[in-house]
Amino acid sequence: MQDLSLITTWIHDFLSSLMPGWLTVTVECLLIGVGLLLVYALLALFYIYYERKLCAAFQCRLGPNRVGPMGLLQSFADMFKMLIKEIIHLNHIDRFLFALAPYLVIIASMLAFAVLPWGNGLQVIDFNIGIFFLIAVSSIGVLGILLAGWSSNNKFTLIGSLRSGAQMVSYELSIGLSVITIVCLAGTMSVGGIVEAQNDMWFIFKGHIPAIIAFVIYMIAGTAETNRGPFDLPEAESELTAGYHTEYSGMHFGFFYLAEYLNLFIVSGVASLLFFGGWMPLHIPGWEAFNHIMDYIPSVVWFIGKAVALSFIIIWFKWTFPRLRIDQLLALEWKYLLPINLVNLVLMVLVIVFGWHF
Repeated sequence: MQDLSLITTWIHDFLSSLMPGWLTVTVECLLIGVGLLLVYALLALFYIYYERKLCAAFQCRLGPNRVGPMGLLQSFADMFKMLIKEIIHLNHIDRFLFALAPYLVIIASMLAFAVLPWGNGLQVIDFNIGIFFLIAVSSIGVLGILLAGWSSNNKFTLIGSLRSGAQMVSYELSIGLSVITIVCLAGTMSVGGIVEAQNDMWFIFKGHIPAIIAFVIYMIAGTAETNRGPFDLPEAESELTAGYHTEYSGMHFGFFYLAEYLNLFIVSGVASLLFFGGWMPLHIPGWEAFNHIMDYIPSVVWFIGKAVALSFIIIWFKWTFPRLRIDQLLALEWKYLLPINLVNLVLMVLVIVFGWHF
């Protein structure tokens, strides 16, 4: 397996030979920030095209097919259109909070985005409570949504934001318990440590039935957390025009749009990290020749490939199931997912204590 830390170490040593330590750290932070923004934008463009094509396939259509070969440039055309759109300034709103809301959503998304392990030795930050940090920063986004709905001074946006707040706070419990279940199996909250613990076998196989249950619940709760169908009540077009971002225009609306697609990738990336080894190749104990072949595939390809494959499942949910009512949505969490998660956590502890895992 290629160790990408050799490249980052070489860059650090090269910069250190040219400038003092404080300037080296500053330049490295700028390079990392620019890199994250570039990957963030490219992934958003890819996911817009990806979902449109999948939606079209489910509905027996062609999808984007005019701008560029096979419609590949359609997302870029939409991006340029969004950049030149006028931002309409409204009366009778809380201007400061109205302008702050989309930035809170983007900041939450970027902070969670930066924690993901992109490859072997390619991670922005990794410390002993990385999973705790990931859960904490991903919870900031709901504040931006609530502020957007309240500051717009519009009954539709307020209803959409209140729905979103209730939904995201509720389903964060199931996400948290699913994550804790895997943390118990890994024995660490370090993102890098969780990936390394799956060197011999991914947790989805190693953790037996509790890991599979945790994965299913995580995917359901993650879909709800990103406000995607069939849990898209905060943006129910047939009821609330556009939900909590009805009054936003121009790039402010674009921020919400970007964050939605990047949150889809983050949820999928965290699922690949927890259950499918992140950037770790598929290794089967005793199959040394097979494991050696798997190691030739770059670690970045493993991580992005797993995340995109899991994103397909979430997109599949949206274009297959009808939208739930708000009472059905909350009943699913509080009456079913949460109790199952609590029992599953106890079951995972028993598996670990008695050594029943592989």
